[in-house]
Amino acid sequence: MTTRTSAIEVVGLRKSYGDHEVIAGVDLTVSEGAVYALLGPNGAGKTTMARILSTLLPADAGAARVAGYDVRREADRVRASIGVTGQFSAVDDLLTGRENLRLMADLGHLDRRRAKSAVEGLLERFDLVDAADRRAATYSGGMKRRLDLAMTLVAGPRLIFLDEPTTGLDPRSRRGLWGIVRELVADGVTVFLTTQYLEEADRLADRIGVLDEGRLVAEGTAAELKRRVPGGHIELQVADGERVAELAHRLPGAVPNAEALTVTLPHDGSLTALRRLLDGIDDGAVTGLTMHTPNLDDVFLALTGRPTTEEVSA
Repeated sequence: MTTRTSAIEVVGLRKSYGDHEVIAGVDLTVSEGAVYALLGPNGAGKTTMARILSTLLPADAGAARVAGYDVRREADRVRASIGVTGQFSAVDDLLTGRENLRLMADLGHLDRRRAKSAVEGLLERFDLVDAADRRAATYSGGMKRRLDLAMTLVAGPRLIFLDEPTTGLDPRSRRGLWGIVRELVADGVTVFLTTQYLEEADRLADRIGVLDEGRLVAEGTAAELKRRVPGGHIELQVADGERVAELAHRLPGAVPNAEALTVTLPHDGSLTALRRLLDGIDDGAVTGLTMHTPNLDDVFLALTGRPTTEEVSA
């Protein structure tokens, strides 16, 4: 089932709690050195999926291989190959940042020289050198999350699971963590990311799976998912009201707005359609043009029939 270029392969995975099926026959593949984002609202099954793949929870049915190992029969080898950063911080507030990292080095059975090199390197990489000898209880939320991720990386895993890693962070801290994830992937690390933040998936993921009520309802790149949703359009800024009426009469599907001096047209996002439109318009009639394409909010709403939890909260 596995291939040399697949970090994760899942076939027919199922998990239920009583009569409630949390994971309902999911198939997915994650390539090495990529970011795969599992996108969905709270309760969709994202955390359950991450826990099964990281050997923290047994599946009821199906098969999964992680880092080339079967998660059921070779759990120890899977654990030795991965790092996990969960929704809730594993940082010990009573220890300093440096001591938290040393603890992870001890748990990973690193020798003294390798442990020292890993700890010092991670403190520098995650911008924690100045705070290294302070108790973690004094850290901000963003600093704790960086330390938490650094602890995951002490043993040098090539595959890491990030379960909603930026939940509760302010926008600046969130962007900082995104930068760290990009650096890890540039170094060849594979990232399996669960998130309910559409922007996070859009910015980080090479591929996105949309999970809804335990089912993978769509999968692809952000661009591929957006192309599945109608609603793209072009807004023309027009010179005067007379031109608005003229363009609205001449262009199929045009919606005029005489007050705003705009004409809105449906658009599929293709260059061919854009060229055809521009060739048929007099330069003097239009003073500007804005293209609007569907975003992941539109995709999620179209696929699941409801907005994300993030959107509802807002």
